[in-house]
Amino acid sequence: QVQLVESGGGLVQAGGSATLSCTASGDTIRNYDMGWFRQVPGREREFVVVFRWSTGSTYYADSVKGRFTISRDNAKSMVNLQMNSLKPEDTAVYYCAAARDNFYVSTSHREYEYWGQGTQVTVSS
Repeated sequence: QVQLVESGGGLVQAGGSATLSCTASGDTIRNYDMGWFRQVPGREREFVVVFRWSTGSTYYADSVKGRFTISRDNAKSMVNLQMNSLKPEDTAVYYCAAARDNFYVSTSHREYEYWGQGTQVTVSS
């Protein structure tokens, strides 16, 4: 079992920045992929970024590449998402997720078993 807890989020202005954090506990998290997804009403949950603990590899969605950065804190089993140059279309509930490390890193939310409770990020125009 893996437990995920997000923190951060809130209301920010367009062009501003925000930081989200996700802390994992339970299983050996270094055997997992951890990522961020986001969802708005009426839309499918969308991939944002994923980090593979075992290799340090990262994969970003085109929509956030160059603006968002994921980082890790090994001692705290934590990943952070630094979001810069925020746009109104970034408004969503952001979810931290974890999946058991497989041969390929997945960008599909269907492949992730463990989820945090979500945190709202609202970007004003």
